[in-house]
Amino acid sequence: MRISADEFNKLDLDVHSFLRDVPLHDVSAVDLPGGGAGRTVSDLGRLLSPERMASTGFLVQTLVSVRLLLGRMLGWDRDISRHPEESYVHRLTDEQQARSLVPPSTARGPFRVLYEFPLESLSEIRNATVHAFSCMVLQPADSGYRFYWAVYVKPVSRLTPVYMALIEPFRRYIIYPTILRRLRSAWASTYADDTEAPTS
Repeated sequence: MRISADEFNKLDLDVHSFLRDVPLHDVSAVDLPGGGAGRTVSDLGRLLSPERMASTGFLVQTLVSVRLLLGRMLGWDRDISRHPEESYVHRLTDEQQARSLVPPSTARGPFRVLYEFPLESLSEIRNATVHAFSCMVLQPADSGYRFYWAVYVKPVSRLTPVYMALIEPFRRYIIYPTILRRLRSAWASTYADDTEAPTS
């Protein structure tokens, strides 16, 4: 479900200062019951692996395939590693680089990891349509954990607002709800027997 930006902005996160000049497009959240102590965003990464997400259903897979086809046909997509000057990896402090559990600029699908801490990760993608950032956060809650998924979008051309408006219905009503449902289901099946209380 989508939540207000206020709830997300109140969390103690590096992303707030790191992307201080990039608009927060939206935030989704889902409660994940149980899970036991010590869960991290790395655990979420395994649950959101391409192999697991391959079962998101025909409609989502079709939408993704159409987008990739259009990207190839129109020359929208390119690897940011070929244009390192455009990456926000240069914003990382020495301390953030040392804290990251994944080397900055590691490829993760079409995204590049900027940092991954135990409870917060940030990745970026830069192409002809957007410079977008995906922030995933896991917070201990009374009944388990709450997962936040924030998307930041920096315009790169006059195409950006048009593109975002065109994909918005598909993101909001089909793709994101499906992924979050799959995540919650995978979490429940993976950690069903782990009832130890998480630590704050």
